[in-house]
Amino acid sequence: MMTSEPITAAAAGTWKLGDLTVNRMGLGAMRLTGSAAFGLGTPSNRERSISVLRRALDLGVNHIDTAAFYFSPLRSANELINRALAPYPDDLVITTKVGPGRDPSGEWLWATPEQLRGQVEENLRQLGRDHLDVVNLRVPPGGKTGSIAEHFGALAELREAGLIRHLGISNVTPEHLSEAQAIAPVVCVQNQYGIGAPAENHEFLRVCGEQGVAFVPFFAIAGAGREVGASDTDSAGILAVARAHGATVAQVRLAWTLQQGPHVLAIPGTGNPDHLVANVAAGALRLSDDELGRLGSLDRGGE
Repeated sequence: MMTSEPITAAAAGTWKLGDLTVNRMGLGAMRLTGSAAFGLGTPSNRERSISVLRRALDLGVNHIDTAAFYFSPLRSANELINRALAPYPDDLVITTKVGPGRDPSGEWLWATPEQLRGQVEENLRQLGRDHLDVVNLRVPPGGKTGSIAEHFGALAELREAGLIRHLGISNVTPEHLSEAQAIAPVVCVQNQYGIGAPAENHEFLRVCGEQGVAFVPFFAIAGAGREVGASDTDSAGILAVARAHGATVAQVRLAWTLQQGPHVLAIPGTGNPDHLVANVAAGALRLSDDELGRLGSLDRGGE
């Protein structure tokens, strides 16, 4: 993985979100605010977060995933994006999500269909834009068996009004995808996914590919650590592949995820400039079929 020149996001290839072409290696904005955004630590350094965003664009990243509820006591991801990158390049695609919300004190809430317009407008104000490129409807953890038609229909109306260009769904089931597609086009599904994911998640990824819908994993590096981040304990199988390529475990996890299909987009989050460079470089890491199979066997508890 050593190179004299930094590897750019173009190494991972491209995909289209509707009519918007993005490099498959993107950036998640959650960690720009520091883990304090979820009550886990101290706020990030503002100038460092701004430098990470600008460096990401220098490295060819043109897909950034954010949300208005990504904020800590002193930082807002959307405000950082606005400050660092506006006026925005024409090819930059900013994806945000609505459904969850947080009041000024940080308490969580879930929007009613009638409240979604306010959440969309909040993102517009914070990002300084007159429309949003892609908006994902985020389904609450306990909503996996419920209907999303009313909420998604409200977003479809905002799309018709010109406030949103494309729609996606997040933390959902195949049934949700079918339900949403009956209302309006869906360009992406954003679900937790990575090495160790259960079989039904692999099947959903495959179905999305057949339908030309982007599959956008979150926590592909962190796995079960979720917001806290990746643990220090990785299986011997992942460590062996990493050593064979002179790569990090995080890079192997990202490369494996990207190689699950050309429609898979990566949005690893970081507020660390060095981690950003390493994450982007993972887009050039090609695992062999044998390595993909061995890592895939970890889904079934293999080492």
